[in-house]
Amino acid sequence: MPAAESTQILALGASAPEFHLKDVVTNEDISLETFAGSKALVVAFASPHCPFVKHVQVELKNISDQYKAQGVNVVIISSNDIGSHPADGPEGLAAWKNEQGYGFPILFDETQEVAKAYHAACTPDFFVFDNNLALAYRGQLDDSRPKKDKPVTGNDLRAALDAIVAGQPVSTEQRPSIGCNIKWRAGNEPAYFASA
Repeated sequence: MPAAESTQILALGASAPEFHLKDVVTNEDISLETFAGSKALVVAFASPHCPFVKHVQVELKNISDQYKAQGVNVVIISSNDIGSHPADGPEGLAAWKNEQGYGFPILFDETQEVAKAYHAACTPDFFVFDNNLALAYRGQLDDSRPKKDKPVTGNDLRAALDAIVAGQPVSTEQRPSIGCNIKWRAGNEPAYFASA
């Protein structure tokens, strides 16, 4: 299956689209309000079976662990259709969280409406918001890819977080993320997906 690119439709400076979803482990209600007071918030759309996500999953934990003390929070949202991909449902996501030792919430977007609100198109798809929950970065973790020689460094995401934490502007030169397309339910594909 060919790789999909993130759309980068959500404009820089845009307010974070609201969400109210359940944590797959605790069943706790999680929303933007949960992360009030964050210096930065990373919203990542991801799925455990995707090879592009598997390629960066350890580095995502490293970034979360290293930046947490600086007020950066991370949340993963999975929006895949569990009719076609049952392993991406809450139980599979909870198992994945435990396997990876993630210290941040993983949420299940059953209706796929949150993915649509963010104009998400692929996994992984990264969105970084500043302390005002304004979009500062949307793009790739770094330029490594599965089965390529480049190491996973998280350089692009790290550069955005470093700038936000330091109170500096984030570079507007942002390259789209590349990954597996989000698995939309039949008839639920967003209009932007055709060009994603």
